[in-house]
Amino acid sequence: MKKFPYFLLIVFTLTLLSCSNESIEDLTSEEVETPDPDGDTDTNPDTDIDPDLSTSPCDFSLEGLASNSTVTIDCVMDLEGKTISLPANVNLDFDGGSIINGTLVFAGGTIDGRFLNSELTIEGTTRLKDPVFKFIPSRWHNIKQGQTTSDIALQNTANLEELMFFTKSLGATTFEMGTFDAYFETTKVTSTTTNQNFYASIEAINVPGDFHLKMGSGTVLRQYPAEGGIENGTILAVRDVANVRISGGTLMGDRDLRTYSANDVGLEGTHLLHIHSGRNITVDGVNFENGSKGAIHIHSLGFAFNPDYNPTTGVDIINSTFKNIRRMGMAITDGRDVLVENNKFINIGQPSSASDGGEVGYAINVEAVRRRDAAGNLVEYERAFDIMIRGNEETNSRVGFVSVHVGQQVTVEDNNVGTRVVYSLTNGTKILNNRFNASSSDEEFAIFAAGGLSETVYDNEVANNTITGYGLGIATNTQDTYVHGNTISNCNMGIQITKTMNSRFVNNTIDVANNGISGVSTFADNVEFSNNNITAQGFHVKLSLINQKPEESGYRITFRGNSFLNEKQVNFYQTNGINFTENEVVGGIEIGDASNITVSANTKIEPNSSDGIRIYGSHDAITISDNNILEPTGGTRFNCINNSSSTPSAITLSNNSCNQR
Repeated sequence: MKKFPYFLLIVFTLTLLSCSNESIEDLTSEEVETPDPDGDTDTNPDTDIDPDLSTSPCDFSLEGLASNSTVTIDCVMDLEGKTISLPANVNLDFDGGSIINGTLVFAGGTIDGRFLNSELTIEGTTRLKDPVFKFIPSRWHNIKQGQTTSDIALQNTANLEELMFFTKSLGATTFEMGTFDAYFETTKVTSTTTNQNFYASIEAINVPGDFHLKMGSGTVLRQYPAEGGIENGTILAVRDVANVRISGGTLMGDRDLRTYSANDVGLEGTHLLHIHSGRNITVDGVNFENGSKGAIHIHSLGFAFNPDYNPTTGVDIINSTFKNIRRMGMAITDGRDVLVENNKFINIGQPSSASDGGEVGYAINVEAVRRRDAAGNLVEYERAFDIMIRGNEETNSRVGFVSVHVGQQVTVEDNNVGTRVVYSLTNGTKILNNRFNASSSDEEFAIFAAGGLSETVYDNEVANNTITGYGLGIATNTQDTYVHGNTISNCNMGIQITKTMNSRFVNNTIDVANNGISGVSTFADNVEFSNNNITAQGFHVKLSLINQKPEESGYRITFRGNSFLNEKQVNFYQTNGINFTENEVVGGIEIGDASNITVSANTKIEPNSSDGIRIYGSHDAITISDNNILEPTGGTRFNCINNSSSTPSAITLSNNSCNQR
């Protein structure tokens, strides 16, 4: 059995264990064919079978070679257990031969990577002739394919990682895998030091820095099924290294093979890939399937307020598929300059026949940890910002596509979305140019701009999205947001506001089966709806019980320059603080039991089967002035203005026209 030099692995592990702080998560405890990510025409390079090697024994020896010599081997070189020290700068070239059963000690020179195998030990100093190392499974007897035991799967993990680091030490920059299917145990603590804590990104198969793990369409790396109660682990990890590319292949989780404990609340499981303080990392064309906790976790070593903080920076997740993942597809808890582009997310967080969907239920969850200290100051333990989520396709996630729970400068753009996007405690977040087409008739809403009145919520934008097939297009419970240029059609309702402040809704087009703009039992201040085009089969605008508390008496909502395009009503009931001006209304306006309402300078109010403006109930400070009203055509009982208020002194009517058509 080959014994690799272990110094590389030992130094790497000790370096990682010296970190004084871990991320929040560390502190708590069907295959799909993909295109070749490098654009090669051969998506499955010929590394899955051993080529036709010579079976003839060599009739020469490697002993007694001259320095600077080159030896071409086309036969079986059996070293018979010997250790052979080569002179300086010997080059071993491959021509169908093999070298087995011994040790070669180099003093410079090169070796063809096709000679490497589990029965040959390499010592001394040498380099691979070609920096692309092709992994041929039949040559590595210490890495077992197929169904196996936990102990063997644990050895698989150590040996595959060790092989990648070993080939890198010989100058490999690419580790190429073809047809290969094996299990890896990544949930056991292997540290022999006094620190017996479990760190998922240490116990995984670590990919070295300055390295490309290139997998073919037939490469499958599987998580060995974990025991009940296990809440962490991952097949692959990129930990505190830079310039890594992982492409192709399938990472297969243990979702429906593992055991879940009776106490599981949706947190148990393992990931498929951790990017833990990685820098300049690319994941391209990888299939992620059946992860039991998630597919990818992007996070960092240390806490953001500490001097040893080591943030993940520059991550591209592109051209990949996330399918049937439990809990969530991707968690971004600490990282900056992250691109998630041209991926497919399918059935994320949905229950299967053997497991529930776990908690969260979003395809992508941006959620950095921050807390208030004893003095009430906000302390950022983690930071997630400068994140671009672009050009992806999502269908049938249990809860939604993207949740920006805690993060900054997140852009969700040009995606095909089947569920929803939500943001809450964020600033500088943009939801732009997406196409929302409900995966099912049960989808309640497409976009929810949340976050309430937190001081961390500002400068957010929802623009130029098309939304169809939802119960509600856009909901807000937020401040300082700009909602513009969106098209909402074939939905039940258009825009709903709740506890919304300092926000604008501009140039949106709404064509819905019920209310166009609505709000009930809430407050809103410094909110403007302008230049929107609305066609509604319920009410164009339906605001009820708005700004009813004493402290809300000065709050105002403005409707300016909108076009309400079919014969339905604008209705303000038990609502305070409306300025309705310069609009065009095909239909009528109703005001009931309201206060501080101004309806002025509207260019056209064109009712048919309703009054132009109807005022009913008791009021305070209602002004109706300078409106151009056309006589109703639906019957003599309808008037341009029908003032049946029980508080006539509270109503001011001036300079309104009532014109025949």
